[in-house]
Amino acid sequence: MFGGLATAPSNSPHLRKSGSRPVVSDLGTSELENGAEEGFVHLIEGDDLKGISTPLSMKGVTTPLSTVAIMPSPTFLWRFKVLLFFTWGFICCKIGWDSVMRMSVDLRDLFLYEAFLYYNPLLLVTMMVWFWGINLWVFAQSSVSYPKVFDLDQNHLTHGEIWKCATWMTIVVPTSMTAYLYLYSHGEVSLAASQPVLLYAAVAMILIFPFDIFYLSSRFYFLRTLWRIVLPLQAITFSDFFLADILTSMSKVLSDLERSVCRMLHRQVATIAWFEADSVCGSHSVAIPLVLVLPYLFRLFQCLRQYKDTGEKTTLLNALKYSTAVPVIFLSALKYHVFPEKWTNFYRPLWLLSAILNSLYSFYWDVTRDWDLSGFTRIFKFNKPHTLSNLIHGRKWVYFWVITSNLILRCTWTYKLSAHLRHNYLTVFAITALEIFRRFQWVFFRVENEWIKMSSKSNFQLSMSDIPNEEDRLLNSNGHNV
Repeated sequence: MFGGLATAPSNSPHLRKSGSRPVVSDLGTSELENGAEEGFVHLIEGDDLKGISTPLSMKGVTTPLSTVAIMPSPTFLWRFKVLLFFTWGFICCKIGWDSVMRMSVDLRDLFLYEAFLYYNPLLLVTMMVWFWGINLWVFAQSSVSYPKVFDLDQNHLTHGEIWKCATWMTIVVPTSMTAYLYLYSHGEVSLAASQPVLLYAAVAMILIFPFDIFYLSSRFYFLRTLWRIVLPLQAITFSDFFLADILTSMSKVLSDLERSVCRMLHRQVATIAWFEADSVCGSHSVAIPLVLVLPYLFRLFQCLRQYKDTGEKTTLLNALKYSTAVPVIFLSALKYHVFPEKWTNFYRPLWLLSAILNSLYSFYWDVTRDWDLSGFTRIFKFNKPHTLSNLIHGRKWVYFWVITSNLILRCTWTYKLSAHLRHNYLTVFAITALEIFRRFQWVFFRVENEWIKMSSKSNFQLSMSDIPNEEDRLLNSNGHNV
């Protein structure tokens, strides 16, 4: 259960700041010091065996070696952390349940709707971060070099560091939500209203914090990529449209973030403002479809920029795919701004037709373009035998599962894009979580497809460099040496 002496190598990642390079020590010096220390210890042990009395001052030198702290083994620490995590989860669930049960039945559902509005965006972001860590872990086990695909430097975050961030997000967000429920149910309305505000402010501060903590280089890489997505004034990189594609799956998250920030700025947190659907931050606000459509417009402009740079007509077809999401979003929002008869007889059939077109077009593009089924002779070729390679390598059911689930979840995703179907917040939350899971699956095949293209291109360039040109062949045939 317990290990030996607590030692740490000089190049341990725990001895460096986030974003800095590992510290490399002088091995020669350390070996001399270790050798001298071992010789000194052997000398003392030899004197003791010979019966030579060692002076008290000499014996005192060995005291630090015998009093070094014994640290628990990593397995014991991991189990202890897991136990603390589940204990914390149980406490949060117990306090949250008791707090909700204190409210009246009429108030309970409305209050949970507002609580979900503030906290479900960050919960879904946390889920996305967990999934991204799994993506990176699988890439690290396979032949896919994701740092080259995304053009990352040596200080990029590993899957372990991503999971560490996700763990802290999993702890902080539900804790804030539990405090919100507890304080509101016990009459501390002002303190309850401050909980989501403090949480959102902390997240914003961590993202823009300019000092070399909290993975500075990775945070700024993320913010720079967001800026390039909003203003595609330069050539589009793989990281640009990859993150923009992920944002299309997070459009509901962005919409709820806008509504949450709106209520915070208008001091409507923990108030009866949820009854006012037509208010500036209500469920009928025109800002909802505008925010929902933004990620699709970003990708549309990226495709147009790619066509300007490359002249490839497939980028125009890709732009057309993203444009099909626009009528789905705005036709749905029209329900609250037209007469009911006109909505039922005219706009709802148009919305349904647009939804079917968008789902099928997006599914077709995923399978034939983003994933490139011609390269589906394998999934990941692992460098060494691994549990995952035995589960998914060359298995047909994997392809059937991914293609079928992608089609189903593409269709259900349209439900979330439609503002007039968002009143059942639990259903919408579940569908959004399923869309994030669909995107998690999509990442594997999209990144691998890009890696195959990069590898094929580099291999072709190497093969062309090995072929001698015509002048060299003529010189060699005549026996000339240059």
